[in-house]
Amino acid sequence: MADRPAFEFVGMTMCRPRSGVQNCPEVATNVPGTVAFRDSNAPEAVVTMTSESWALFTAAVKAGEYDITA
Repeated sequence: MADRPAFEFVGMTMCRPRSGVQNCPEVATNVPGTVAFRDSNAPEAVVTMTSESWALFTAAVKAGEYDITA
């Protein structure tokens, strides 16, 4: 099994220490060409994708394509 790259995850500002918010999304972009995504409550489960796929995903989120409140 190949070693996982050393991702440097960053959480959102609202999820920083002392915010009281739990289970925050964290993203790592320090590995060229790869974006890694995880939930702070389940850090062992990491989803990776290409930078291009990440751009498509975030554009879809911003456009409301994954709006679960609708």
